[in-house]
Amino acid sequence: MEAQVVAENLTKIFGEKKAVDQLNLTVNKGEIFGLVGPDGAGKTTTLRMLVSILEPSHGNAWVCGHHTVKDAERIKEKIGYMSQTFGLYQDLSVAENLQFYSDIYCVPKKKQKQRMEELLDATGLAPFKKRLAGRLSGGMKQKLALCCALVHKPEVLFLDEPTNGVDPVSRRDFWRILYTLLSEGVTIIFSTAYLDEAERCSHIALLHEGKLLAEGTPQEVKGLFKKSILEVTTSSSRNAVEILRKEGFENLSIFGEKVHIFTESPKQAATKAREILQASGEEIVSIKAIEPSLEDVFLSVLTEKGDSSHG
Repeated sequence: MEAQVVAENLTKIFGEKKAVDQLNLTVNKGEIFGLVGPDGAGKTTTLRMLVSILEPSHGNAWVCGHHTVKDAERIKEKIGYMSQTFGLYQDLSVAENLQFYSDIYCVPKKKQKQRMEELLDATGLAPFKKRLAGRLSGGMKQKLALCCALVHKPEVLFLDEPTNGVDPVSRRDFWRILYTLLSEGVTIIFSTAYLDEAERCSHIALLHEGKLLAEGTPQEVKGLFKKSILEVTTSSSRNAVEILRKEGFENLSIFGEKVHIFTESPKQAATKAREILQASGEEIVSIKAIEPSLEDVFLSVLTEKGDSSHG
């Protein structure tokens, strides 16, 4: 497969902090690649280096065969980039914003109208093209920002947490648009803190504090998880965690109203957990083994690396 984005030992240091630490990635043409991790994981800094906004402190990266430092201007012609604070002009209409970015990207005048109409139709914004950007909902603003990033038909699209703070319906619509772009051959690299979104990707990279924890297809990354998971449902997940920790259970996480126990001996752990919770008077709804999610894998890897702030 043709590699469209390559990073080799990519590193960015701000003062004494390594925001990105020797990151190695390969993104192939026509796939959707997710940079996944919490705030401070290095996702935004990585994207900003790949789109030639930031120069790396060490290492190298290539996009569409061009070096991100030596060939920065060539790269900008071939990519679309949607940052967390994309520069929409609030006092311009939807159509006027799109016209402005068409001019910035030097889209030929003869092709501008058709391209703008294609994007507005694809995103459902056509009925709102005269509305001021400042009066759009959060989800509609994200769609307009996406249109602006796509107006020049980029080969690679970089999206920095595009669905952060967007309502569930708009998130679903956004993903529908992304899958359409994939079918048209656009390579997509996006960052997200939502691990459920990572499940939709061709490949993912789990990042934490600038370091790569794991990389591969979602199934390959799940395959790194060597333990079993017990899902415990009780009348109070927080009480259950406190009780179980006091009795020697260490690898625990709260998932909504449920508790996940990471264990190498699921039958023994289930028996012990049930006895402990019943003895404490905690009402048990169920204890059952489940398949690991990417969030389980992420937390498990952090626990193994000794990060006591998780799990």
